[in-house]
Amino acid sequence: MSTTSPTEPATRGRVVVVTGAARGIGRSIAERFVAAGDTVATLYRGGELPDGVHGFVADVTDTAAVDAAFTQIESTLGPVEVLVANAGVTRDQLLMRMSDEEFTTVLDVNLTGTFRCVRRASKGMIRARKGRIVLVGSVVGLYGGPGQVNYSSSKAALVGMARSITRELGARGITANVVAPGFVETDMTAALPEKTQAEYKASIPAGRFATADEVAGVVEFLASDAAAYVSGAVLPVDGGLGMGH
Repeated sequence: MSTTSPTEPATRGRVVVVTGAARGIGRSIAERFVAAGDTVATLYRGGELPDGVHGFVADVTDTAAVDAAFTQIESTLGPVEVLVANAGVTRDQLLMRMSDEEFTTVLDVNLTGTFRCVRRASKGMIRARKGRIVLVGSVVGLYGGPGQVNYSSSKAALVGMARSITRELGARGITANVVAPGFVETDMTAALPEKTQAEYKASIPAGRFATADEVAGVVEFLASDAAAYVSGAVLPVDGGLGMGH
């Protein structure tokens, strides 16, 4: 485990941990908190980080690495007040062809990895009697997706996790919510054939993909004082794709 930026004590805002902040949605979320004046740290596996983000290399499938990273964050930056569990992977495959490894790998990162981070971050939040936990789910978790039995299962389970955390820790000033993005403009969607992109957009009432910053704005709201009475909620950011799910 190492840091990619200086570890001077924090002097502004809250300490926010965003897992997987090197790219995509996680990067936009981290940038938004930095712009708001928060001190932002990430657990990530590699890649260039946005300016102002303190990087701690740790694999969320490794409990000891997660615990060590949080210990270092707390000692150098201060108590963690906000956790955004964003790190995730896909291993898309049709059900009949999906291997045990393809299923368990996705669950271990997306679900158990989130659990490891939430469990560790909650210790300080319970002591402080305040905290914001935001889990990055997916419209696929409720809407479903062919070839994504593993991914959709992992994302659907985050809803139960957030609601159980809410019942367990809600009286301590801690909220837990799920943001469920639909299709977002990322490197992954940009690589899709134009015909496929057009088909996807035709199924979205808004007629377009989201920007990563639009997802980040909803995360920022759920982590704010304005959302103090919002907990156990699933907030879709999908342009209406999964309405009613």
